[in-house]
Amino acid sequence: MDIKHNQLLRFTTAGSVDDGKSTLIGRLLYDSKSIFEDQMSAVENTSKQKGIDGVDLALFTDGLKDEREQGITIDVAYRYFTTPKRKFIIADTPGHVEYTRNMVTGASTANAAIILIDARHGVIEQTKRHAYIASLLQIPHIIVCVNKMDLVDHSEEVFNKIVRQFEKFSSKLYIKDVRYIPISALNGDNVVNRSKHMKWYKDSPLLHALETLHISSDINKIDTRLAVQTVLRPQREGFIDYRGYAGRLQSGILRVGEEVAVLPSGFVSKVKSINVGTEFVEEAFAPMSVSVCLEDDIDISRGDMIVRKNNQPETSQEFDVMLCWLNRAPSKPRTKYTIMHTSNEKKAMIKDVVYKMDINKFEKDEEDKSLSMNDIARVKIRTTHRLMIDTYRENRNTGSIILIDDTTKETVAAGMIV
Repeated sequence: MDIKHNQLLRFTTAGSVDDGKSTLIGRLLYDSKSIFEDQMSAVENTSKQKGIDGVDLALFTDGLKDEREQGITIDVAYRYFTTPKRKFIIADTPGHVEYTRNMVTGASTANAAIILIDARHGVIEQTKRHAYIASLLQIPHIIVCVNKMDLVDHSEEVFNKIVRQFEKFSSKLYIKDVRYIPISALNGDNVVNRSKHMKWYKDSPLLHALETLHISSDINKIDTRLAVQTVLRPQREGFIDYRGYAGRLQSGILRVGEEVAVLPSGFVSKVKSINVGTEFVEEAFAPMSVSVCLEDDIDISRGDMIVRKNNQPETSQEFDVMLCWLNRAPSKPRTKYTIMHTSNEKKAMIKDVVYKMDINKFEKDEEDKSLSMNDIARVKIRTTHRLMIDTYRENRNTGSIILIDDTTKETVAAGMIV
């Protein structure tokens, strides 16, 4: 297959501090030969300076000075690599409790999450927290990598015990697809190449699992949602009367001749033509960026949504959201924020905090109404105008929002509509 046409898989890594996330990614890049020579030289030199024999694989992702000095991951590190079968974007997210917001940011667009567990320690509170966030963000595929198997003599019994521990608590979460792989990131066992030390493990190594994950069905192909970003009026020869509504298909399929409704007005028309760039096509599907012409002249502007006539999202000014507070400054009651939803920008406020989630204990706190950095809570949001919304479980694109502080222009929260 031509690499240009390879599917793109986004995946995130999560785990407790020192579980080996950065080492695992370094091993993936190193063994799949996805590292440039200058990067390799720089890492080899830094490894020597630290007195390490060979290469410190974690240095391939720990890009900030503080990260390299402390040996921890603080910010989300994005890395890109490709194999003959697939293209990948990796988000290496921090393991510390105080960087929950960074994990939410890195995992929000992921097709898969790799959750690392130290074979010596088994399932701990951090593991449960990361699995809960992965479930909350509706990441379709979870790969549990039991790392440092070399430190427990590559024991099948230890691996099976951890699988049972994870299955026991994850049965309470909404996770569609979970698979388990015993690895040693430091030595490369079951990362890119099959391990010689764990012949009892019969399934594929991690890279092969990532290359063969079925992700085509992860995109919602049923609910057609075209969020209009701009109106195209070229006014040049051949396009004098052209009026195209351009945007990204958030989900679903759009076909020429199909009857559609324009929200929030509710006017109905038919699709006259669809452009992808300069090419006319008979149908388009998510996540393509398109320009659509309708048979009727309807007043449509940025923030409107083109949907199928018989399959429409809810239009509402008030709805519940699972919110992750990202800002250092706490929330303030009755403060007005700018809410961003698809291509829509409106004013909004947090009407009520229904409960805060203690994600270490899976308990709800209905008394505490304040929101501080890294808090996850169910809140009621009220907007000045109606938004066209789906639940996050049905549609990750039309079911997600962010809140922006009007004074500082900082993104203060990200949320999933429930």
